[in-house]
Amino acid sequence: MRQADFEYLAKFLKERSGLVLTPNKEYLIESRLLPIARDNGFEDIEGLVGAMRPGAVALLEQVTEAMTTNESFFFRDKTPFEMFEKVILPHLLETRAGTNRFRIWCAAASTGQEPYSLAMQIKEMGPKLSSWRQEIIGTDLSADVLRRAKLGKYTQFEVQRGLPIQLLVKYFKQIGHDWEISPDIRSMVQYRKLNLLEEFSALGQFDVVFCRNVLIYFDQQTKAQVLERIAKQLAPDGFLVLGAAETVIGITKAFKPLKGCRGLYVPAEADVSKLERAAVA
Repeated sequence: MRQADFEYLAKFLKERSGLVLTPNKEYLIESRLLPIARDNGFEDIEGLVGAMRPGAVALLEQVTEAMTTNESFFFRDKTPFEMFEKVILPHLLETRAGTNRFRIWCAAASTGQEPYSLAMQIKEMGPKLSSWRQEIIGTDLSADVLRRAKLGKYTQFEVQRGLPIQLLVKYFKQIGHDWEISPDIRSMVQYRKLNLLEEFSALGQFDVVFCRNVLIYFDQQTKAQVLERIAKQLAPDGFLVLGAAETVIGITKAFKPLKGCRGLYVPAEADVSKLERAAVA
């Protein structure tokens, strides 16, 4: 790959999606973009970049989606979902009893496994939440992964990754070689196309924000900007859930970690004493 082509792609992807590409990531560009180049009739990356430069909208979209699509699976990493059940939900049940309502934002929903995992957890609460109104919003930069998420249809391989067998039997129906999630669970999640680098205040205020395994692709300045804008969308006693390799420490003072809860953060001014006792109970 020519250096000029790499530099063009790195600049374009940084501006478009926040993705930071270092020179040792040329292999990633080759593996993800060469198939797109050939599907569009180009022999190599050079031909693809040449067609992108005038601003071919369809190509720009394809390249962005190919480079930013990341894998997801049900109940990924387990710990965030344990914290959701043990710390977050009990707090919401206590503090939102006046309105019987809470909102969750999955800010990098990909193909839907994370928001559907949360929806199943809520459904498993049964009568405790039967009179409550829950809203789960899943957003992603990629229109293609959101289309798949809305369908709620997964391969045998995808349902075998992290999904407990009892939940598979209870909430999925086998159709040919695939598994389709129940309309009941699917209706609990709304999906919207959204770029975290752009304005998202119109989404409104949330009680919980899951923003896992996306900040790792941003530089420090972009991470800080995104986190500070998320803080403005979060209730004063709300929760931010990050990926295992992500943190707010040294990046922003808008959040602080919740002791004993890996990956769980709260607004800087929040009273955490009761929450931390619940986490170690």
